[in-house]
Amino acid sequence: MKRNLFSAFLFSSALLLGACNNEKAGEVGATGMNAAANEAAANPVVDNPNVTNETAAPNPNAPVMTFAVAEHDFGDIQPGSVVKHTFEFTNTGKSPLLIENATASCGCTTPNWTKEPIAPGAKGTIDVQFDSHGKMGIQNKEVAIQANTQPNITKVVIKANVLSDGAAGPVRQ
Repeated sequence: MKRNLFSAFLFSSALLLGACNNEKAGEVGATGMNAAANEAAANPVVDNPNVTNETAAPNPNAPVMTFAVAEHDFGDIQPGSVVKHTFEFTNTGKSPLLIENATASCGCTTPNWTKEPIAPGAKGTIDVQFDSHGKMGIQNKEVAIQANTQPNITKVVIKANVLSDGAAGPVRQ
């Protein structure tokens, strides 16, 4: 048994010493084991197929959604009231504009938009309805409009100050 252990120890020691390359022990840095790491740090490359180019080539013929006013303030509104505003825009681009989707930042805000393509020079609308039930104080709601424009997301904003109904007592301001 001792003979087998001694033989195994000698064999593993020989493997370890043979695997060690002592001739290159002084080569640390640009020409040694760290050469690949130093080169990668100097020239970082991201090879990720899920990442797209940050600078998309601009399309000079793309549609452009131009709002006369992209923000509307309802001012003071009564609690529980439902208010609506229509944002009007013009396609100032060179090809038809098609709105794919419009999403609100909150379930209390509902957008409705022109579904058919808007020709260059033509106008379209986005109706935004705000339901103030359960809301109080200053409200800022955003609607993100996804279209075939560059960039493909355009935002409009509605604001309102929902007054207190007095049921909770005086409001500290």
